[in-house]
Amino acid sequence: MTLAAVLKIVFVALSLGLDVLAVSIGVGMRGSPRAVKIRIGAAFAVAEVGMTLLGVLIGQAAGRLLGESAGYLGFAALVGVGGYMIYEALHGTDESGGFDLSRGWGLVLGALSISLDSLGIGFSILYIGVPLGVSVACIAGASVLSSTCGLALGKRLGAIAEERAALWAGIVLVATGLTFAGLKAAHVGG
Repeated sequence: MTLAAVLKIVFVALSLGLDVLAVSIGVGMRGSPRAVKIRIGAAFAVAEVGMTLLGVLIGQAAGRLLGESAGYLGFAALVGVGGYMIYEALHGTDESGGFDLSRGWGLVLGALSISLDSLGIGFSILYIGVPLGVSVACIAGASVLSSTCGLALGKRLGAIAEERAALWAGIVLVATGLTFAGLKAAHVGG
């Protein structure tokens, strides 16, 4: 694997991990027993990987229909999702929607809502030259690590850190989409 591929995987995992971290900090501020932390970490990882794979399927279908321009459409989706995340972070929207993110439908809806960016990543991951299996493993690992850290540190970090993590997640997604589109246009890194 090339250095460019490793850097791409790191950027993808970082952008997705920051989003998971932001939500996990919010849940962690309320305090959670160990079993709840494990359940949340597992749910977030499953949602991130599942949405990434769904995005890959959509990306493959789009690739067959749109050809070479499908990659740019995937990168535009990353920029769009990142831009929306920045907007939400700056305007103080509540990602949890009032649900208890530690169990039941609140956990399911929370995991799915934070994994929407994974759908965009999955859509574009086929066009950045990164091995899918390695990418999915890194995404799952980053999700578990981010949720564990966020839940553990949530009470200490407070609401300010949660908002900043969501803002940075959006910024990283926008930068990732623009960088990958530029690399593709310049025919760098596969």
